[in-house]
Amino acid sequence: MRLTKQTNYAIRMLMYCDSSKGLSRVSSIANFYSLSEQFLLKILQVLTKSGLMESVRGRNGGIRLARPASEIGLGEVVRITEENFELAECFQDGDASCPLVTSCGLNHALSKALNAFFAVLDEYTLADLTNNERNLHVLLQLEASKNIPLESQTRLN
Repeated sequence: MRLTKQTNYAIRMLMYCDSSKGLSRVSSIANFYSLSEQFLLKILQVLTKSGLMESVRGRNGGIRLARPASEIGLGEVVRITEENFELAECFQDGDASCPLVTSCGLNHALSKALNAFFAVLDEYTLADLTNNERNLHVLLQLEASKNIPLESQTRLN
């Protein structure tokens, strides 16, 4: 399964905001990742409506996670940002033109594979993706990187 750019960028935006530990600006995120600010704003709307992020207005405003990173599941993010999970024509309701659709095992096999895909994603949270804070802060060029002790580094299994 290939995830859309929207999902990829949403995960990147969430990781950036978790690593910054404060308010972030969409323009900073767009600039860092070399992405369209307009596209990130569109993704931000989806993430805000779903309760994953919140926006703070005003001169010193910005965006931040609406919940702790440990409470934001990777599977949840993918389900929110992907528009459909039709892996084959037979996943479509009533539109399948294949004459084998009622007796073919492909639909069942693909459904099982999709469920397994989400089962694995559901094992991970945003915190799991950002647990190597020192490296992320350096890569994201965040000032706080100088204050993170070496002991806080962990590896994702």
